[in-house]
Amino acid sequence: MIYPDRGAAGRALGGVLEHLRAADPLVLGLPRGGVPVAVAVREVIGGELDIMLVRKLGVPWQPELAMGAIGEDGVRVLNDDVVEHTGVTPDQIAAIEELERAELERRRQVLRSAAPAFPLKDRTAVIVDDGMATGATVAAACEIARLHEPRRVVVAVPVSSAEALQRIRALADEVRCPLVPRFLGGVGGAYRDFHQLTDEEVVELLYAGRGDGP
Repeated sequence: MIYPDRGAAGRALGGVLEHLRAADPLVLGLPRGGVPVAVAVREVIGGELDIMLVRKLGVPWQPELAMGAIGEDGVRVLNDDVVEHTGVTPDQIAAIEELERAELERRRQVLRSAAPAFPLKDRTAVIVDDGMATGATVAAACEIARLHEPRRVVVAVPVSSAEALQRIRALADEVRCPLVPRFLGGVGGAYRDFHQLTDEEVVELLYAGRGDGP
């Protein structure tokens, strides 16, 4: 299965999440790529739309490979197996983390102006991304969500590796993923249109998804 784009993937994902409609869910997109998926999911299941800010910590010489992730509220997770396999050093991890924390703060200033945070306490939080390879960023998102005492944490992605699903099932109350390839070369391989979104596109999606205007 190949998704035409993130919106189509979100609509397909919403179809396996309709049982959450009665829970008045809080749908949390992970910027940037998870936001159009989350907007489409929310169109199907209702509830409210928000974002959760996380940043992948990429291996310095292979940035697409996540050795960990950071997020709002000081959350930090590491992929111990990736760290061990690649031999990345603590100093290298610290250097990447410093850069990504600066970008996390920049995005917070830009995107939170469009999407002030909704309280998660006692809500059904539905964490949405455009896919999971290692699951590091979604793992960070789960940790952030738990800090705010939601009633349930649901993770929903259109495509994932089997390894990432196993990791996230230990962190979430429910995980939904319609497509689990035997071999996932990269999340983008599941999409015809997998262009990198700009901040402006994400802001427009958030305003439209919340029914607001800038």
